[in-house]
Amino acid sequence: MYGQLGHGSQNTEFLPKKVLELMGSIVTQIACGRCHTLAFVLGSGKIYSFGLGGNGQLGLGDTANRSVPSAIKAQFENNSMAGRSADSVVWVEKIFAGGDQCFCQVSWSQPVCPEDFRVLKEDRRILHLSDQIVDRICELSVDDRPPAELSEKCEMLFGSASCLNSSFLMRENKHFRASSKNHGVDLESAKCLLQRLGEMKNKILSHIICGTLESKLLRELPSSPPDVEALRLYLFLPLCHLFDNPRHYRTIICPFGESIIKLDKSASKIIDLWWSSQKAEEINRLVYIYKQVVVYILNLPSPTDQNDVMGRQRCLHTSMEVLKKLNSVNEMNGQIIPYHRFYIAELTEKVNIKADYVNWVQVNSSSNPGLLSFCNYAFVFDAKAKTMLLQTDAVMQMQFAIDEVYRRNISSMLMHLAPVNPLNPCLILCVSRNNLVQDTILQLSKQGAADFKKPLKVYFLGEEAVDEGGVKKEFFLLILREVLDPKYGMFKYHEESRRIWFQKETFEEEGMFHLIGVLCGLAIYNSIIIDIHFPLALYKKILNRPVTLDDLKDLMPSVGRSLQCILDYEGDDFEELFDLTFEVSEDYFGELRSVELSHEGKTRQVTKENRKEYVDAYIDYIFNKSVEKNFRSFNEGFHKVCGGRVLELFHPKELEAMVVGNENYDFHELEKNTEYKDDFHRYHPTIKIFWEVFHDLSLEEKKKFLLFLTGSDRIPILGMKAVKLFIQPAGGGEDFLPVAHTCFNLLDLPRYTSKDRLRQKLLHAIENSQGFGIV
Repeated sequence: MYGQLGHGSQNTEFLPKKVLELMGSIVTQIACGRCHTLAFVLGSGKIYSFGLGGNGQLGLGDTANRSVPSAIKAQFENNSMAGRSADSVVWVEKIFAGGDQCFCQVSWSQPVCPEDFRVLKEDRRILHLSDQIVDRICELSVDDRPPAELSEKCEMLFGSASCLNSSFLMRENKHFRASSKNHGVDLESAKCLLQRLGEMKNKILSHIICGTLESKLLRELPSSPPDVEALRLYLFLPLCHLFDNPRHYRTIICPFGESIIKLDKSASKIIDLWWSSQKAEEINRLVYIYKQVVVYILNLPSPTDQNDVMGRQRCLHTSMEVLKKLNSVNEMNGQIIPYHRFYIAELTEKVNIKADYVNWVQVNSSSNPGLLSFCNYAFVFDAKAKTMLLQTDAVMQMQFAIDEVYRRNISSMLMHLAPVNPLNPCLILCVSRNNLVQDTILQLSKQGAADFKKPLKVYFLGEEAVDEGGVKKEFFLLILREVLDPKYGMFKYHEESRRIWFQKETFEEEGMFHLIGVLCGLAIYNSIIIDIHFPLALYKKILNRPVTLDDLKDLMPSVGRSLQCILDYEGDDFEELFDLTFEVSEDYFGELRSVELSHEGKTRQVTKENRKEYVDAYIDYIFNKSVEKNFRSFNEGFHKVCGGRVLELFHPKELEAMVVGNENYDFHELEKNTEYKDDFHRYHPTIKIFWEVFHDLSLEEKKKFLLFLTGSDRIPILGMKAVKLFIQPAGGGEDFLPVAHTCFNLLDLPRYTSKDRLRQKLLHAIENSQGFGIV
């Protein structure tokens, strides 16, 4: 308002603006008074002033205000001051500006090099956390009274966002031009110093630092920071030792989390970009901090005060929101850390997640923002929790189906209509081995959507086996082996990745794809692991998540690597080297055809400028456009069984593990989980040689044993600890084979005394493990 900006007006400027009168001059010093400004120009040695001049502080010989820079002349033109001779020369060293004053430090005796404020010097920097300060803090003993000057520094440092943001800057001016791609923080230095603070013993300084962070810094952090540089402390403050102790959750950790959540959109986006460039260990630390807070709060004794209840709920909500933000960054950047690092295993013990899921389904949490539902943060649920939620959803769906039939029965009775068929609590399939696919299609087509939610029971015609789990395991194994057979031409097998994907053109009807989708859904709802080699892209599409180049590498590794080379190539001969157009070649029953990826794709050249568009179009064609009709049928069948909000809780890899299991084998864990019947025990001679033989088998032979005994060569999403085997002695002698009761994971093992005999009989049994016929 006094012209102190030097732009020839009294207007406020919200963005940086050059002072035109000083353009072309090398300004090396700036001093800002209360409402006036001084500038020193290197070379000419002139000092310029502008702004409020009411007390003569501009040094121009009057009290007028100046809105443009004016050179201070009077004191230096004569080159004589304080009685000096006329030939004495004044050399300006440094300029200062006060409230209503200005000063100049000069040299009379010899030329000096004026200070250059553009060069950073330690004594000119804003107060910041340095090695020297940390050393002094750590030198003090527990009960020492710290110097007043050190206490004041600590209070100023940890109470000022400006002081903290000026700490830990990258060397060699790399911190200049801070942006969304360059935070300018030396995180290794920050980690070292802030963790060293954890070694402090002095109670007084520890109290000052904690109290200042709580009462001043964290309360004053703005939701809309003035500049990118003001966001730096969000990166390094969690490295402080205070964040290691969850007891600080109310005073430091959660208030800091709230400030992150409350950042405006642009600032929040910058934090996301900075996090995405961090190392895995740094993201993992942040995740651990807020997971630890959640567990700590859940383990606290039940509160008696309502304010305490609300305070804990608020801190839980804050912690979960920070974890949600971190998870979003992690997923958007191809998983900086594995998704299972977000799991909070203690939730299954401390929270009634079944009730939480029921409330989440029935209550719109957006209409009650104060209601904390962990299902809104499903990424923290581990495999055990998600399996429990899936079972809870199945029970809810089943109960709904039962209630619906009862209502129809009662309505029919009241209206004196013909009675409805009595309710069967199970979905029954009676199929023959010789006509498996047709029998299955016929019977499933007669079922309503509610029937698919019922427990599945399978009977093979002409066989007396009762389905306690083993029969339906074999049913899924056989029918999927049949419908995925190349003779149907529904799926293309990729030899390099050993995975299958939908064929664009097939002679089969869409109903077959629908059937496979239903079967995958039934397998999940009945906890059956099935052998179906789809890529992760299928489960992403089921969950409406975008597919990426990584998914193409998973399905077609050579093609994926080629597309990556196209994206990475930086040479100037791009078009000559690759010579590509916007089209893709595909095999159509032995005939090679070309398909355009865009309008006039045959003539449109792929260049360095549009190569990203080409790669995206290629991925979209393979996973979406070329298989749109067939995938839609499959997806409709899958959602007919597994539709509902429960799918929102799953990560694509978790959904994949629910369908096909996983291969995280731990056969020693299997041995520990095994129970024995009758006179068998873990130290029985037959049992001892059994496990010796088993552990000597190859991986493929061990997988065949799992298939022989459990009906699947893969293990559930919960891992090997969820596979429980039972071994009992079998009648007869050593000439008999081991017998598997697949429904119960029970092995009848003859009392072999020889390792060679046991190995021979076991291998013979597992090579012939199909069928439930009784002979």
